[in-house]
Amino acid sequence: MVCESIWIFMGFACVYIADFLVQAVVRGHRALGDGALALISGAPPLWSVVAANPAAFEAGIQLGMTKAQAAQFGNVQICMRSEAQEQAAHAALLDAAWSVSPRVEDTALDTVVLDLEGLSALFGVDENIAQELARRVTAIGLAARVAVAANMEVAIHAARGFPGITIIPASEGRRCLGPLPVGVLATETETLDILERWGVETLQALAALPVLQLSERLGHEGVRLSELARGVRQRALVLAQASSSFVEEMELDDAVEALEPLSFLLGRLLDQLCARLEARALAIRAVRVRFELQPSFEKDFQALKEDLRRKPDVKQYEKVLTLPVPMRNAKTLLKLLRLQLQGDPPEAPIQKIYMTADAAAPRVAQNGLFVPCGPDPEKLEVTIARLGKLVGEGNLGCAELVDSHRPESFRMARFVALAERGNRAGRKQDAGVTKRGDKLEDAVTAFRVIRPAQAVRVELREEQPVRVYLRGMRGEVVTASGPWRSSGDWWQEDSWHQDEWDLEIEFGPVGVQHRCAPSRQNVNLIDSPQSPRSSGNEHIAKKTEHSGRQRGLYRIYYDALRQGWFLRGVYD
Repeated sequence: MVCESIWIFMGFACVYIADFLVQAVVRGHRALGDGALALISGAPPLWSVVAANPAAFEAGIQLGMTKAQAAQFGNVQICMRSEAQEQAAHAALLDAAWSVSPRVEDTALDTVVLDLEGLSALFGVDENIAQELARRVTAIGLAARVAVAANMEVAIHAARGFPGITIIPASEGRRCLGPLPVGVLATETETLDILERWGVETLQALAALPVLQLSERLGHEGVRLSELARGVRQRALVLAQASSSFVEEMELDDAVEALEPLSFLLGRLLDQLCARLEARALAIRAVRVRFELQPSFEKDFQALKEDLRRKPDVKQYEKVLTLPVPMRNAKTLLKLLRLQLQGDPPEAPIQKIYMTADAAAPRVAQNGLFVPCGPDPEKLEVTIARLGKLVGEGNLGCAELVDSHRPESFRMARFVALAERGNRAGRKQDAGVTKRGDKLEDAVTAFRVIRPAQAVRVELREEQPVRVYLRGMRGEVVTASGPWRSSGDWWQEDSWHQDEWDLEIEFGPVGVQHRCAPSRQNVNLIDSPQSPRSSGNEHIAKKTEHSGRQRGLYRIYYDALRQGWFLRGVYD
C-alpha cells in the first residue's frame, strides 16, 4: 500500500508478524502447511483455543472454545501452543532485522522496529528497503507485514493494520491511519470497550474527539491514544542487545527412536539456525544438542500404581559438537551429528530436542600463489568423524602431553589444522625451537623416545650402571648421571615406580662384541624380560652398527614394579 505516488526517504520501518502464535508453531512443524489450525493452551483438562489462523476462523473456530468443542471441526488441526517455539521465532525475527539495520527495537513478541537512517546508500528507496526486509523475514520461515514511515508509532500501527508492504510519506500519517480500527492500538481491553460503547470504531473517529474531554474521561491514557490516532506522538527508539547464542527447540507429539526420522528433525533445526546465522553474517563454532528422553515407565506395563502417581525424573542426553573452524553448512553439520549419534545413541526414545549454536566470525582464508592448498576443513572434519566411529573417539587425534610426572604420559587431543602462521610458530617454540633474528633455529639436543621401551641388561657396580647389553651388543658406560626416582598413582592399578639414568655409552666394533655372559665377580648383573621382536628401533641400529666404536647418549630406567631395566630413548 502506498498513500502517495511520491516517495521520500523515511526514518523507521516496522515488521509485524500477523497470527504470530500460529506462525511460530508452523515454523517448527512445516507439515501443518496452510490448512486450518487452532492452538490450545491451559492446564489439562481445561484446554481452550487461544489462537487460530484465518482458515480455522472461517471453519467456525472461535477463541475461548474448549478442546472438545474445537475437536468437533474435523477439518481443523489442533496443536498445543509452544512458548519455546515462540521465543525462537521472536529471536529469528530480531536476527532478520539486524541483518538490515544495526539499530533495532524489540517492541513486542510479534513486532520489531528498525531505524533506517543511512540505509539508502545500501538498498535505495523505501520500497526496496521494505521488500528486502520482507524477503529476509520470509527466509527464516515467517510471513511479515512491513510499514515504513517518518514516525515510529505511525509505522507500528500501519504494519498492524495494513497487509503486505505499506509506505507512508511524512505528514500523511493521520490520513493514512484513519480507516484502521481502534483495535490496532496497544491499550487495555477495558479502554477499547469504552470506545466501542461511544461508537468510536476507527482511528479517524478517535482523532476527531476533543483532547480535553478525552483527558477528563480516560485520563492520561486518553491523551496518549489521541496522539497515536493523529500520528503525532514521538518517542525514542529503545535499542535491543544482540546475543551470540542461538537456540532452537522442538517438542514432539510422538517420541522418536530411529536415527532416520531424528536426522530429519535435526536437519530442520540446523536449517533454521544456519538461516539465522546467515542473517547476522556469523558462523557456528559449536553445536550443543540436548534430548529429553521418554520416561522408562511409559513402556513398563508392570509398573505399580503408586509409582505412576509420582512424577518421574526427566532423563536427558547431551552431545556437544565442537568444530575446528566456524562453518555454516547445515548438511555438513548434520553429517557430523549423525556420526556422533551412531557411535553413542540415546538409551531411550526422544520426546523433546534442544539445539544451541555458539556463534563466531566466519572463517576467512587467503591462499598463497606458491603454497599448496590444504584439505577443506569441513571435509576433513567429516573424515575424522568417520574414522572416530571406526576406531573410537579416544584413539584418534594428535598426541598431547599431560601435565603429570608420569613418564611418557600423553593423551589423544582433537586434531585441528592450524591455518595461521603465528599459531604454528608458537607450537614450534613450545617444541624446542628458538627464534633469533628473522629465522628459526633448531634446538641443539633432541630426545627420541622409543615406544614400546626396549628391554636391556645392565651390570651394576656400587649401585651404578657400568655395562649395558643392548640387542646382543655390549656397551661400556663412560658417564652416568642419576638416578632420578619418580613414582605415583599408587592408589590405582597403573601405578609406576621408576629410577631413570642418563648414560653415555661406548659400543665396541661389531666384530669384537662379547656375546657370552661376563664374569660376575664384583658385578651385579640384572636381566630384563625379553621385549617383542617388533620393538627394535632403527635409530639404535644406525648408531651401533658402524665398524668402529660408537658413543651415544641414552636414557635407561629401572622399573621396580616389573623388576627390569628398559631403554627409554636416545639423545640426538
